[in-house]
Amino acid sequence: MKTPSFAADLELYGPRGLQPEPLSLARSRQYCRRLASRHYENFTVASWLLPGGVRQHLSNIYAYCRWADDLADEVADVDQRRALLGWWEKQLRLCFEGKSHHPVFVALADTVAKFAIPIEPFVDLLVAFRQDQEITRYESFGQLVNYCHYSANPVGQMVLYLAGCHDPHRVRLSDCVCTGLQLANFCQDVAADWDRGRIYLPNVDRLRHHYDEAMFARRECNTDFRHLLAAYVTEAEGWLRRGLPLVELMPSSFQLSLALFIEGGLAILEAIRRQDYDVWTSRPTINRRQKLRLLASCRWRLWRGTFMERYARDPLPSDEDADATE
Repeated sequence: MKTPSFAADLELYGPRGLQPEPLSLARSRQYCRRLASRHYENFTVASWLLPGGVRQHLSNIYAYCRWADDLADEVADVDQRRALLGWWEKQLRLCFEGKSHHPVFVALADTVAKFAIPIEPFVDLLVAFRQDQEITRYESFGQLVNYCHYSANPVGQMVLYLAGCHDPHRVRLSDCVCTGLQLANFCQDVAADWDRGRIYLPNVDRLRHHYDEAMFARRECNTDFRHLLAAYVTEAEGWLRRGLPLVELMPSSFQLSLALFIEGGLAILEAIRRQDYDVWTSRPTINRRQKLRLLASCRWRLWRGTFMERYARDPLPSDEDADATE
């Protein structure tokens, strides 16, 4: 079901939009900033910690992703979702030709021109959103990682363009971070995904842990489920930890924000552990006090040049069932 805010936006700016004239660049930017600020994320997307000249452009990219996500999830009819995603890709291609009048693309055109971002990562994201319309179950962990290649990794690559440091080595590390954050999100949102008719925990591992769809339907948090989710929490942490060296390879003005995104993902995983993997009863989140503590910790360690030391002496946890995805 469409959320009220998105329903109104779709009516105004969708394919049958009631907005009579395109918004100016200034108003389009304002619209993207509003989208970036009104949705919960583990850390604010267009954070004040980023360079001032980049915050608006990250909001523009976020607005593109937010619209695509809502078109894929917040419209009731699956055929309409497919049609709307096709319309969204058409608007994207018009944007790269300088012809789209949708406020997100008016703002985004400025971003892709200033930072020479190619169209491919934007199109890749749509591959994932379309896949969500066709595939609601995953057989293996490899298939899930391939989904992350399209659903999460392109965003990190766009950020590298904004930072002016897009190269193969940083892309590999960024992909680790983004895949780790996506896996953490799957662990965090098991209940919400089930309500949408989707299961992202692959079938091979669910069978191995004797957790079937009837148990999903009953929202059972039994021992089998805890072992299954523990394995995926550990897997997500491993991807995030492998991407950590990217923090020190980013321009200094981007380091703190990236560190917070990674630490935010790790904090979500720790919150899942603290509630004994019961993500059915309540969705784990990070409260304001925890965010401030993470901010202070990351800032201090980066200032001292000791950000990575904590991880060098703190090996990955060895959950009993951490081999579940092998």
